[in-house]
Amino acid sequence: MKLKQHFITTERPYREGAVEVFEQVIPECDLCRATLTITALGVYEAEINGAKVGEQMFAPGYTYYYHDLFYQTHDITDLLHGNDTLRIYLGQGWYCGRFTCDNKTQIYGERPAVSWILEAELSDGSKKYFCSDDPSVQAVQSPYDYAGLYDGEIFFADGAPRSDAPEIFPPVSYDGSLPDRFSPTEIMVRCREEMPVQDAAVKDGAVILDFGQNFAGIIEIDPSKMTGSSIRIRHGEIMDQDGLLYTRNLRKAKAELIYHRGTDTAKYRPRFTYMGFRYAEITGTDYVPGLITAYALYSDMERTGDFACDNPLADRLYQNQVWGQKSNYIEVPTDCPQRDERMGYPGDGQVFALTGAYNFDTERFWAKYLQDIRSTQQDNTEGYVAPVVPAEGPAGVGFLNMLGWGNAVTIIPEMLYLQYGADRYLHEQYDSMKSHVECEIRHMGGPQGVEDLWIAPNLGDWLCPGKDIAFMAQHNGPVSNAFIVNDLRILSWTARYLGKTEDAARYEAQLEKTREAYLRTFINEDGTMKDDYQGAYIMALHFVVPKGPLWDGLFRTLIEKIRGEGMQTGFFSTEHLLPLLADNGEADLAYELLLQEECPGWMYQVLRGATTTWERWDAILPDGSVNEANQNGDNMVSFNHYAFGSVGEFYYTHILGIRPLEPGYRKILITPVPDARLGKVSGSFVSRSGKISVTWEVKEDIFSLQIGTPVETVLRLPDGTKNELGAGSYTFESKL
Repeated sequence: MKLKQHFITTERPYREGAVEVFEQVIPECDLCRATLTITALGVYEAEINGAKVGEQMFAPGYTYYYHDLFYQTHDITDLLHGNDTLRIYLGQGWYCGRFTCDNKTQIYGERPAVSWILEAELSDGSKKYFCSDDPSVQAVQSPYDYAGLYDGEIFFADGAPRSDAPEIFPPVSYDGSLPDRFSPTEIMVRCREEMPVQDAAVKDGAVILDFGQNFAGIIEIDPSKMTGSSIRIRHGEIMDQDGLLYTRNLRKAKAELIYHRGTDTAKYRPRFTYMGFRYAEITGTDYVPGLITAYALYSDMERTGDFACDNPLADRLYQNQVWGQKSNYIEVPTDCPQRDERMGYPGDGQVFALTGAYNFDTERFWAKYLQDIRSTQQDNTEGYVAPVVPAEGPAGVGFLNMLGWGNAVTIIPEMLYLQYGADRYLHEQYDSMKSHVECEIRHMGGPQGVEDLWIAPNLGDWLCPGKDIAFMAQHNGPVSNAFIVNDLRILSWTARYLGKTEDAARYEAQLEKTREAYLRTFINEDGTMKDDYQGAYIMALHFVVPKGPLWDGLFRTLIEKIRGEGMQTGFFSTEHLLPLLADNGEADLAYELLLQEECPGWMYQVLRGATTTWERWDAILPDGSVNEANQNGDNMVSFNHYAFGSVGEFYYTHILGIRPLEPGYRKILITPVPDARLGKVSGSFVSRSGKISVTWEVKEDIFSLQIGTPVETVLRLPDGTKNELGAGSYTFESKL
């Protein structure tokens, strides 16, 4: 890759938030075609004569920089007119800016660097090259005083009064280490929906704008509509009880834009940050319509699922989980878009993965992230998948084994195979899966001495009501080891599928030993869990215990606990709760939990104005105050966390009843689970085989159904009737 030869940087002493700006004049020539190939250690944006090159935000993208770096190639022919100026803004980004919940800097390197090759094809067939390390490249004054992911940007337009501009440092060759692999970007983050202002109000001299929707995005400023010399915009997810912008949950993230107006009236759009917000507070200038324009941003994904129903709360919850996905599929599956975190969490990712793969076509998103997992795993001393991917660097397992997080390494490839019929990820990820599972096996026995299980501190069913870190550290075993059982199931099946018979035999044998050890260690003969909380029952029933008397006893106990305690589930068990109930004769209870308005519950959030799902069931307490529970010395409350949005899976697989009978929906099962409280229901999913649509309604105990299917389909009606159908549209009625 020739880009490796042309990296430049500056010798500026490290200052967090610094932005370098380089310019190169491209002289007039008899041009036929021109391309710009470019990448950076950091985040860059390229302009030609002031026009942005391409649509990608945060190019070249976030990767595990020790091994991987993306590059972009743009056709810029139409942007060149003769004696053109190529300008490159180079920020620190994930590479060396402030990042992670520990607010570290220089994680992957000491300073940012950039490399580009502009190839000009001339009409006579010859070529000219303009590269980043040419003598014609100059450093120029940066308009940024600061630009960072968490704090935002401080920007001075051309001609803005400025008393202390950053010193200019000339470009020098970059002699630091470079990643092993350079590859073209296959999926990018870009600006998507425009988010119109729904309301504007004045409070204590500031204007508060309400966009009506919590989202991840940016705000563009039109300086021609400013009355003041500068504008400050602060971002927040909610308003507090005094009607002020609530920002304490941002922790060390300032999440603000400060723009100083100059003679240049070009619209300003942030290049190096994004925010998670519903509200924006404006000071420094009068607000007039058109002053600001907000845009949602997320990774490129085609929408494939939709749902609507007459019940306004249930319908709003569906929209909430979709917006949670949009807000957290930004380069990697993040936890949240607003505070000083926004890291790649495979645990949150795997919990929501199936829901997300109904909402959107996520295959490319996960293909990229599975590469991140493989690259990060290369540097793990035990071959384990880290709880944060990309990781900060080489590491081992750590004090907390974080089972439930790294298990995305098996869960995601299986999901992609079933949902999209794509077995390439089983091939590509096999060694990675095997390495992770072998680490799990090596840790079995351990200090606790339980053969064929890994007993160690962990977060367990994270944010389960009433169960804190101290409890889960000691009682996570049935949740954590359920993931190991599932890993062994997926790996042994994958080995058979790929023809690796010796591996398959080994992991099948270990699966049975671990399952038997689980049953002995965690389950009483009377059908109760020794660690008696709902998440333990759900994970055991879903992943471990075979159907039979023991399963039946555990299920009965779970039902009794739910009826006595209400829903008490955390990040991992919540995904499986409603499907588990509906598939085993408790559909009414599943709907009661879905629609209940008390806390904990989804409708509790909706009734308190949620437009995305929350990190905690009780992020807002019944008295209207924010739950500022202390977590390792920090406020930990996000109003845009998608883990509990995994309920979206139930919408598609049970309310609509759309499921694959064969991978990639080569054969389809439609089996709706109706409830009259939803009113009329309609929805669809665009599968690899085509669009599947379902509409139903219950009136006076008569279930009316219309479906459309592209391929051979099995339809199961609520009365138990089974129909074998070909492609087409159909109408059915049955009595409930």
